[in-house]
Amino acid sequence: MATTAAAYQASEGGPLDVDRAFYDRLAGTVDGRERTASFTIPIRSGRAWEVPAGHLCRLLTVDGPQVGDLNVWNRHDPRERLWAARTRQLQRAHVSTYDRLWSTLPFLRPLLTVTGDTLAGYGTDADGGRVHDLLGTRCDPYVNRMLTGEDFDFHCHSNLVRAVLPYGLTEFDVHDVLNVFQCTGLNAADQYFMKACPARPGDHLEFFAEQDLLCALSTCPGGDLSVPLWGPDARDPVDVCHPIGVEVYRVDEELLRGWSEPRRAEYRNLHGVRLPAWGS
Repeated sequence: MATTAAAYQASEGGPLDVDRAFYDRLAGTVDGRERTASFTIPIRSGRAWEVPAGHLCRLLTVDGPQVGDLNVWNRHDPRERLWAARTRQLQRAHVSTYDRLWSTLPFLRPLLTVTGDTLAGYGTDADGGRVHDLLGTRCDPYVNRMLTGEDFDFHCHSNLVRAVLPYGLTEFDVHDVLNVFQCTGLNAADQYFMKACPARPGDHLEFFAEQDLLCALSTCPGGDLSVPLWGPDARDPVDVCHPIGVEVYRVDEELLRGWSEPRRAEYRNLHGVRLPAWGS
């Protein structure tokens, strides 16, 4: 089947042209990294943590398949955060190695670059499903109430809200997510679907922080999404829920030679607006 060209094309040496050799060098190093943080996020909960610029961060399935909902902000200015829609356009709707997560306007620069993905070989399955989803967003108690008439306080949105409170952020700062380890797609009716997570214990998604980051992750209450959350066959899927591990690594300075933090977008105009000047 013919493939229509992507709307946003990378030119050699341009902002969408990733230096793969650099990220391969980071991903392949064992002696050149030092673990600075390691923790496990229990089922149906959330946690926020910092990843300094130039560090690596690994998200991994601990003892079984589990979907995680990831938010990312600039640690020093939470107005700069993941822009899921533009990332879908500049990269793709399901990310993997060498893809970047881009930030909101007026910043428009990479927050992170994926350096390792043990599920990269999953590709596209018979239903059109792919892994590490930017198509959908987090589950939330508002939609759940609308669909079921019941309240549930441990949806990903609520888990993320509680996770970022110690950093001075609120519900208004929680945003559209990267659904890590989640397998999704669009069906023949162009409707969003979710499939059982294909991850096995020890699978991971690893990324390089292009700037100082605040990250937050929720272990989805749907677990591996093998059980319907809504509809006639829905039931509590707590038995298919598992924790997700997080590891942060400092990288040897020599490996970072030639790298620098990305600059914010160069556009500095006033969108065509001319401000009045006194005496004019």
